[in-house]
Amino acid sequence: MATLREWSAQAGLELHPQKTRVVDMGQPQAHFDFLGYRFWRGKTSGRIRRFIRPKSMKKMRETIKPLTRRTSGQSMSAIAQMLRPRLLGFYNYFKHTCANALIEVDRWVRVRLRSILRKRAGRRGKGRGLDHHRWPNSYFTSLGLFNLEEARKLELKSLRDAVNF
Repeated sequence: MATLREWSAQAGLELHPQKTRVVDMGQPQAHFDFLGYRFWRGKTSGRIRRFIRPKSMKKMRETIKPLTRRTSGQSMSAIAQMLRPRLLGFYNYFKHTCANALIEVDRWVRVRLRSILRKRAGRRGKGRGLDHHRWPNSYFTSLGLFNLEEARKLELKSLRDAVNF
């Protein structure tokens, strides 16, 4: 820690005394938060994995919620177009997280959109159950909604293809 303080002082930087700590990642279930990510060592696998920090997830949801109010008078395609740059930016920053985190964000956004559609159809409550058959994921893709899970799959496929070339 002393070496790090000395190096940062030479660079004209100062470590925050309450935010800076040493974490022994050799311990099971050890974790730390850094730049919007949560780095965590699993109990069974022992690998260090990246997750989206809960505070970052909350901030993303607070950004999306005003755009997906159930009483929104805009068309679904207009809402999808408003969401697209935000979801794309979120993906570009957090694309190195575990896939389940991105799937969860996709699911949450589609639940919000299905709730709008339920309201417009005169139904109450959240979009779940049969709503997945009424408005499948492909419906939102056809509207132009950015899909984080598909973007990750395409990126991984292109990386595999580049290596196999």
